[in-house]
Amino acid sequence: MVLAGIGAGLAVIGAGLGIGKIGGSAMDAIARQPEAAAKIQTAMIIAAALIEGVALFAVVVALITNA
Repeated sequence: MVLAGIGAGLAVIGAGLGIGKIGGSAMDAIARQPEAAAKIQTAMIIAAALIEGVALFAVVVALITNA
C-alpha cells in the first residue's frame, strides 16, 4: 500500500508541475500578445484539463494495482 501512495503522490506532483508550467507559459504569451488572450486561455484550459485527467487516471491505477 505504501507504493500506491508513492505512485499517487508522484502523479499529483507531476500534474501540478505540468499545469504550473502551462499557466506560466500562457501568462508569458498573453503578456507578449494581449490580443490573443482568448485563444491562449482556451488552449491553456484544455491542456490543463487533459493533464488533470491523466493524473486522475494515474492515481486510480496506482491505487488499484497495489490494493
